[in-house]
Order: sequence, then structure tokens, then C-alpha cells
Amino acid sequence: MNTSENAIGAGGATLLEAIKVWDPFVRVFHWSLAALFLAAYVTGDDAGQMHIAAGYAIAGLIALRIVWGFVGPRHARFSNFVRSPREVLTYLRDVIMFRAPRYLGHNPAGGVMIIALLVLLLGTGLTGYLMTTDVFWGAKWVEEVHEALANLTVGLIVFHVVGVLISSLKDGENLVKSMITGWKRHT
Repeated sequence: MNTSENAIGAGGATLLEAIKVWDPFVRVFHWSLAALFLAAYVTGDDAGQMHIAAGYAIAGLIALRIVWGFVGPRHARFSNFVRSPREVLTYLRDVIMFRAPRYLGHNPAGGVMIIALLVLLLGTGLTGYLMTTDVFWGAKWVEEVHEALANLTVGLIVFHVVGVLISSLKDGENLVKSMITGWKRHT
């Protein structure tokens, strides 16, 4: 068997045409966060301990991801994908005009999405924690902010999925598969 027959496919490319982009931590973080948020959102007030445990796990994951954003490999670092508002708007304009460049790591819109999701999830976790303290126990406004942040997060997740689908179609690669395998088409 030759090497190309033994290669692992990634987004339609063979290993020989692909490059490792997403490290194991980023991939495990991504899918764990998705599963934990789903669990927390679905359980809501009905399953207190499960909801709280998922919230604390999300907070722990986010703390690790923030650290990884400074010390992780190239494509995991914030410096690799956090762009200026002008660059983000230019990228979004170029997407609409069907001329946006392909990025090996996160594109500028994806970078904004990551930061927005992290901020909303941190806010959701903080308000969730505050609801367990003596000072804010039973404070309706904290609960309302918590629920609003969780619902805004769902909205961002919808935009995230739509963005992944658009980028996958635009660039002709399966981004979901690359977030599972870690590999993307090199060119």
C-alpha cells in the first residue's frame, strides 16, 4: 500500500495535501464546550445540580482556553485570529461579494465569534454563580441577565454554525470534519 492510500482524509484532502491546524486541546475544548452548554441550557432550572456542574465545567474550560490563547500553538493563539474591526468588516464585505480569502486558521469573523462567545459564556457563568451567593440569592434581575446571556449565546451559536457552513461552501472544505480531525487542506 502506498502512502497516499494510507493517508487520512481531512475536508476532502489527503494527509499529503493537508496540514495539522487544530491541536487536540482546541478540538476537545470546542466539542466539550458545545456538549456542556447544551446540557446546561436544556437542564435549566429543572436539574439544579447538573446545570450547576455544567456551568462550573464551562467556566473551567473557558479559563483553560484563555490561557491556551496565549501559550498554545499558532492557530490557537488570540494573536493569530483577533483582528481589528476594520479587518473584520472588510472580510465580511468580501464574503458578501464572493471574494473573501481563505484562512488556514480562524478567519476574522470567526475570531470575533470566539471572543463574543467567550465573553457571553463568562457573563452567563458569573451571573449563574452570583445566583448561588447570599447577596444575590433570589435576585430576579440576576436571573434575568443570566437567562438573557444564555439566550444570546444560543443566537451566536446559530450565527457560528451558519458561518461554518458558508465558509465550508466558500472554501470547498468540511470545517466540521477538520475540527474533529485537526487537519485542513493545505492550499
